[in-house]
Amino acid sequence: MKKICFISSCGGHLMELKQLFPIAKGYQYYIVTEKNEVTKNEIKSGKSYFLFQQERRNWIFIFIFLFNICKSLYILARERPTHIFTTGAGAVFPTCLMGKIIGARIVYIESFAKINSKSMTGKLIYLFADRFYVQWKEMLKVYPKALYYGPVY
Repeated sequence: MKKICFISSCGGHLMELKQLFPIAKGYQYYIVTEKNEVTKNEIKSGKSYFLFQQERRNWIFIFIFLFNICKSLYILARERPTHIFTTGAGAVFPTCLMGKIIGARIVYIESFAKINSKSMTGKLIYLFADRFYVQWKEMLKVYPKALYYGPVY
């Protein structure tokens, strides 16, 4: 049976990801995002896990990043998703890479905010994603193997 992991950082990435939740109807699913005041109240339905919020310019970033990798491994081992859907940023790369290694199918949706340049997460996940979507036609020049079906909103 299909089991879906929805993962993103908080803020706009999570708002985009929430637009995809209806595809999980009839399947088991869970959500992984960064924990802050908004996400604690935002994610009320379904099973959810929270990672620490990562800010690359923060001096303790490496410690938070390493902790999130460990927690992501724990979540993957516990949940064993067949599919991972992500809109990116923050702590999603380790989950997607480790998920790919254990056989999950990776579906990445590049941020709506990216109109003509790559995001850091997009650059990395493009290399191994099973499906890679962009939300602007112009982005097909940036990611030639991507798929375009319009914005998620």
